[in-house]
Amino acid sequence: MDFDLADQVVIITGGSRGIGRAMALAFADAGAKVVVASRKQEGVDAVAAEIESHGGTALAVTTHVGQEEAVSALVERVVEVFGRVDVAINNAATNPHFGPILTATASLWDKILEVNLRGAFFLCQQVAPIMEKQGGGVIINVASTAGIRPSIGLGIYGVSKAGLIMLTKVLAVELGPSKIRVNAIAPGVIKTHFSRALWETEAIAQTVQAATPLGRLGEPEDIVGSALYLASPISSYVNGEVLLIDGGMSISGGIG
Repeated sequence: MDFDLADQVVIITGGSRGIGRAMALAFADAGAKVVVASRKQEGVDAVAAEIESHGGTALAVTTHVGQEEAVSALVERVVEVFGRVDVAINNAATNPHFGPILTATASLWDKILEVNLRGAFFLCQQVAPIMEKQGGGVIINVASTAGIRPSIGLGIYGVSKAGLIMLTKVLAVELGPSKIRVNAIAPGVIKTHFSRALWETEAIAQTVQAATPLGRLGEPEDIVGSALYLASPISSYVNGEVLLIDGGMSISGGIG
């Protein structure tokens, strides 16, 4: 039962808070060298310092994933420092629009897809050749249950995450022969800064909780185990899959 991630180099975008931070700390605890990437320097520095204070190895890199040049610079920096990339986790996301999808402006549509889908594409495109030369690697895309089942008010976000799920499946087929596994995690409502508009609104939080068989909202740490599983050798025959982490809400009828 091999969960060993010692000395594995792991890039986590959106790694400064929420699910990204939780994964960064967990991967460091598992022995990985963690690259914390996000837009704000103070955010990535704080997480990297937290990892190093516990004896781990971390690299903080400011990155706007929606910009191809920035993603390229991120990967170049990682290779310069560590010489390889073993795991890439596309976790960065944005959602500046909440409401009916047709009320969104073109700029909001572009912004959401730029970060949530184009950004993941750019990172996959940059790390795949490196992983192929190494003899393999792992890509994990953090999608959402909103990309599987329509969610009220999250139309464009759902479209972007549905695209991310299909990107996962396409790349799993294309990169599988190079021993690069590509999988996705689809969280439900997780109590992070990103989703605070949902869980801080009492009526919405109560509705979600009532629709969830486990009877509670998710925490960032609830996502960590699935990420460690998909990154480790124990899941060596898992490819092109989407793990739903939502407390069972999606099978109970949900709250669409």
